[in-house]
This record gives sequence, structure tokens and C-alpha cells, in this order.
Amino acid sequence: MARTADLRRDTKETQIRVCIDLDGTGQAQLATGIGFFDHMLDQIARHGLIDLIVEAQGDLHIDGHHTVEDVGITLGMAVAQAVGDKRGLTRYGHAYVPLDEALSRVVIDFSGRPGLHMRVPFTSGRIGEFDTQLAYEFFQGFSNHAGVTLHIDNLHGSNAHHQCETVFKAFARALRMALAIDPRSAGTIPSTKGSL
Repeated sequence: MARTADLRRDTKETQIRVCIDLDGTGQAQLATGIGFFDHMLDQIARHGLIDLIVEAQGDLHIDGHHTVEDVGITLGMAVAQAVGDKRGLTRYGHAYVPLDEALSRVVIDFSGRPGLHMRVPFTSGRIGEFDTQLAYEFFQGFSNHAGVTLHIDNLHGSNAHHQCETVFKAFARALRMALAIDPRSAGTIPSTKGSL
């Protein structure tokens, strides 16, 4: 069964379309109007082996907040739809990813219970046109709407670009692990409760 979703989310602030294939090859078509954010979304596709289309039009004349947050929300909704009832899902994923002096760790649980712990002491407030505070808003939106518990820690780093990129790459790798179908538990819900 195809694990795909094609969703739109329209508000007075943003118009977002997200199309995903969780069993893709890492292809991406991205247009958010924020270059560095597109670069980070490309990391999710490439390292998560998720085919991803993101089309976003937002109130960038104000700032990038609504666009980044609403892409996170819509991506979370799309993942939740594509993953379905989670039968056979590995459920948990984790990854450590380095980039030069930076190192980040991400752990994810498709628990059905949204939760975000994020400790990333960015060394700069901006990376190009991207406000580094918006990384939190993206992951909060994703966690709330995908129904996942997410722990994100930047363990080392002095370059904000490297810090952020290791976070997004580690997120992609953890997501890929958690979304994998476990052949030993095919057809079963990975929980003693019988539902997630």
C-alpha cells in the first residue's frame, strides 16, 4: 500500500501544499521563498529518502515565521496521513549527524503523543534570510500534527549553518529509521496498548 499524501493548508497568512511519498528516493521540489529553509527541507528529503514537494506562499513581507511554522504543520499532517494506522512501523528512530565542528542528535517516537524537547544553542540569530528561532517553530508544528515525540539536541557547534544543518540531517535519518517497516512485526501495531 502506497504511503503517500498530498495536502493543502490555506490560511490568511499562508497557502501551503505538501506532497510526500514516505518510500521515495529523496527527490525534492521546494519553493518556500526562503532559500536556506528550502536547503533544510532538501536535507529531510535526501537523507530521509522521502520524495517531497513543498509549495508555499506566505507573508514574507512581514517575516518568515508563518511560512516556516505552517510548512511544519502541513508536513506533520501529511506524514500522519501517509503513515496511516502505523501497522508494521519501526516506530522509534534516532541519529547522530556531524558536520565539521557541529554534532546533533535527534530521537523520534511515533507515539501519537506530540512533544518536543529542543536544545540548540544557535551561535547566530540568522542564517541568510532564515531566523534561527524558526527551527523550533518548524519542529513544534511538525511534532504537534504528526503526533510524534521529538528530542533534538545540538551537542557541539560554533557555526550556526552547521548547527542547523546537522539538526535537519539527523531529523531526516531518525525519521527514516522510525518510518521503516519492520518485517518481523508486519501487520501489527508497535505498542502493547494495541494502538498509537
